Amino acid sequence: MYISMHVEYTYDKPLKTIIRLNNNMVSIIIIEKTGELKSTKYEADKDELYKKCKFKKEENFRERHTWTTKKEKYDFKSITLYSRDTGKANTENKYDLPPPVDNILYFGCCALVAKDEDDKQVDLTVEMWEKFYEDLFGGFENLADTAKEDEDEEDELANVPAEMKTKSGYLKDDFIVDDDEVENEDGEIVLQGENTSEEDWNDDDDTSELEYDDYTYSDEED
Repeated sequence: MYISMHVEYTYDKPLKTIIRLNNNMVSIIIIEKTGELKSTKYEADKDELYKKCKFKKEENFRERHTWTTKKEKYDFKSITLYSRDTGKANTENKYDLPPPVDNILYFGCCALVAKDEDDKQVDLTVEMWEKFYEDLFGGFENLADTAKEDEDEEDELANVPAEMKTKSGYLKDDFIVDDDEVENEDGEIVLQGENTSEEDWNDDDDTSELEYDDYTYSDEED
């Protein structure tokens, strides 16, 4: 049997209700035990945070650390880590957390929850966390920018005369000379073969003849 119903809606009250529910629902980050970051919705008045981390019991699941910031670029003032610090072997969380919990071992999934200056939960996205994460580590060096700076850096030996540099482009000094340069008896650097004679190279080849002593043997016994 088919029943047709006609319902008239007044949108003021339902709209206010929807807004209230949405204000209680925020985005948090779940850190999978593999180290992967995932964003999920969380309602503090309804959801159990430990269940969001796939735990059946709340045992040992608690707040571990809170990072705070005063930077205006963030929509939050703090981020809190929730996790377990005990668990079975091979369930260790592989994510590299920032100091001061970077050397502490946690098990299973972890949760990151953000709050504003009024201690109210606010949305936290993976992108927001990664920017904050970089600040917590003091910023990461951009290798591409560093390589570009090296390319643009002026060569200190560019204006040095060629005769003062080795064939490899290094500045000549008392320690670095060309491979075909040697030092003569007077301490001067000369090209190998220049101002040297065969006699000079053979100075060390003098060998004295071995002298042999003549021994006289006798059949007589002492």
